[in-house]
Amino acid sequence: MQIEHNSRQNFFRAPYGAVTCGTEVRLRISIDGVGIPRAVKLIYKPDSSEAVYVDMPYVFSVLGSCIYEKTIKMPDNVGLVWYYFELETDAGVVYYGNNSENLGGKGEMSFQPPSRSFQITVYDKKYKTPNWFKEGIAYQIFPDRFYNGNADGSFLGERTDIIKRNWGDQPFYKAEQFGGEYKANDFFGGNLEGIIKKLHYLEDLGITVIYLNPIFRASSNHKYDTGSYEEIDPMFGDEATFKRLCSEAKKRGIRIILDGVFNHTGSDSMYFNKLGNYDSVGAYQSKESPYYSWYRFMDYPEVYESWWGMQTLPQLEESSPELQQYLLSGKNSIIKKWLRCGASGWRLDVVDELPDFFVKELRKNVKMTDPDAVIIGEVWEDASNKTAYGERRQYFFGEELDSVMNYPLRNAIIDAALCRIDAYEFNRRVMSLKENYPRPAFYSLLNMLSSHDVERIVTLMGGVPNRHEVDREAQSKFSIDGYTLQIARKRVKMVMGMIMTMPGVPCLFYGDELGVQGYGDPFCRSTFPWDKMDEVDPGEDMRSWIKSLTRLRKSSKAFSVGEFNYVYRIGNTYAYIREYRNEKYIVLTNFDSTPKDIRLDAARYGVTSLKAMLSTDNSNSEHESCDGIFFIKIPAQSFMVFKA
Repeated sequence: MQIEHNSRQNFFRAPYGAVTCGTEVRLRISIDGVGIPRAVKLIYKPDSSEAVYVDMPYVFSVLGSCIYEKTIKMPDNVGLVWYYFELETDAGVVYYGNNSENLGGKGEMSFQPPSRSFQITVYDKKYKTPNWFKEGIAYQIFPDRFYNGNADGSFLGERTDIIKRNWGDQPFYKAEQFGGEYKANDFFGGNLEGIIKKLHYLEDLGITVIYLNPIFRASSNHKYDTGSYEEIDPMFGDEATFKRLCSEAKKRGIRIILDGVFNHTGSDSMYFNKLGNYDSVGAYQSKESPYYSWYRFMDYPEVYESWWGMQTLPQLEESSPELQQYLLSGKNSIIKKWLRCGASGWRLDVVDELPDFFVKELRKNVKMTDPDAVIIGEVWEDASNKTAYGERRQYFFGEELDSVMNYPLRNAIIDAALCRIDAYEFNRRVMSLKENYPRPAFYSLLNMLSSHDVERIVTLMGGVPNRHEVDREAQSKFSIDGYTLQIARKRVKMVMGMIMTMPGVPCLFYGDELGVQGYGDPFCRSTFPWDKMDEVDPGEDMRSWIKSLTRLRKSSKAFSVGEFNYVYRIGNTYAYIREYRNEKYIVLTNFDSTPKDIRLDAARYGVTSLKAMLSTDNSNSEHESCDGIFFIKIPAQSFMVFKA
């Protein structure tokens, strides 16, 4: 008995991938070795609706397999549609649904209704994402650790409740270092003026977008415990400095994206004011506070809902009309204020903990203020079918987000680079994202390898244990060197090459262009080694490579908005093609520790010649083929880009 449906092949499903509302989708299933089925049924179910059973008529046969087909119209409303197949045969009822990994493509047969169905994402045809962002190259900055713009190295803000650290020292990570209680109040003095002074460096690197971790007034060095959304933290500067940063960046073709922490505030804030440090009546102090409705108290005032039980981070009540007006919809709301000050978008912290109605209202007001502003969500899984708190989230239907941090791609790239998975499995993961995400979102994904929440990519490429398997004391002392570091840096060049040439927006975490090391928080948040750049990155080796990649990406829209398809996926060698109008490029990566002789078939793309443009081994090879089949020798652990 052979049954097949492949959701990624036009023969079985057309059109491919996510579709707009009302689109007609043709579905086919191939059956062989079961005789003549009594019935072949398609069962499909839009989210929040009843399942629909329809008969699939026989249409023709191919090489002895009988093909059954049905065209169904997608709903007029956005959402997900799930489907599988049911066959009534002489041997009993057989089912065919999605594979056990839920990755789409070729499915699996079962004798019970499948636990996983194929997915069709249905989105609003008006959904669009900013072109400037899709074509951008991003750089994430943790402000306290990037650069101190004061000539004398002095700290701004005049705070006496902080621990001033020397630039280059390791961030504190033990409670006793803070005096017995972990406070995250060790500061190194980085500020907005420092970013302004380094704009020339970022421009030279090829950066066009800066994503800033939170910069609003707060007690901690990370600023995710907002004290006031209305002002820049005095340790970073002031509103005038921020406006100047946006203005100076714009002159260099660089836009600024802010981190919006709208799920919670700090307990030490003008809104909650638990410590009484603000000249306001906070929700903790009085039920008559104008901010009382913003929070969720179970036993006033000591028992309140907080983010993951952290009492310093009281959770906001997003349904509060007063809160929504203050943050989102008011004439001078927070999101509007900072867009008008020069920001070009918002990254939403823990967006899966913000209800859909709140994110919809946020998008409406952001786009009303600046239709070209971008909205990025922090989502760690496939954002098209993410479920949080028992509800299917609606991020990519056209009413909420433009982009998310692409952790699924990051994880896939890391696993492939370390040969934990082969190229076939890597391709399955990548193509699952392409299949599930609307095209405007797929080409806007923020493709990062490091961030403030995870290990530095160089550290990971050393093949180190997961941070959850290593205690913080060991992490604090850990670094790779010698041959291990050499191999790690080689792998980093390869994976950097991939995020620069795959769909989505490549994003560097400050210092990754040097090869800065670090395990998880706070070790990934070390200061930028301005005085030791050549020690960390001898001969500007990594920086030169990054600049070559950014120049390549900017040289053709094929690398940002061009069509994407795989052309080779065997062993630990992977190749894909990028096409835009009459431009074609093939990108080839070999993660294996041995050279490979591969047979690359690009005939279906009309490719008859390949000329190396960029490679980790400085290859300048050229290949000709009248039939589109190329025999290429690719060195061990190497990355190559060919122009077709």
